[in-house]
Amino acid sequence: MPTGIPKKWVVDCRKVGFGTSAFKYLSRYLYRGVLPDKDIIKITEEMVTFKYKESSTNMTKKRTLPVLEFLWLILQHVLPKGLQRVRDYGFLRGNAKQLRLQILLILGSDISTVTTPIKRKRAICICPCCHHEMHFMGMHRLTR
Repeated sequence: MPTGIPKKWVVDCRKVGFGTSAFKYLSRYLYRGVLPDKDIIKITEEMVTFKYKESSTNMTKKRTLPVLEFLWLILQHVLPKGLQRVRDYGFLRGNAKQLRLQILLILGSDISTVTTPIKRKRAICICPCCHHEMHFMGMHRLTR
């Protein structure tokens, strides 16, 4: 269990619709940062000016904040070390191929037409000294 989990979370629980509209809404937050670099208009020693889209009116607005207040807003969206932003469960998880095939059989689908994704080859690292392929043996945590 990760340490330093905050006691208070900022949660937005608005209804965003179903199907495609919900998918589009969620994808904006799951696979990009909170504020794209292009939306930061000006940075000075004391202030940060950025643009954002207000969700209630769908209008683009500008906001200027002191640097520390701006950083606080951004850092509220950073997860503690050890927590993941997105995780797949159930039959859609990455290693559930057998379960998906069983579901197709139950549904009466022809599993001979199911294509399997092409497995990516792992990168091969060559030792600069002996010029043989290196093999990953594990990780060791350094303590100070």
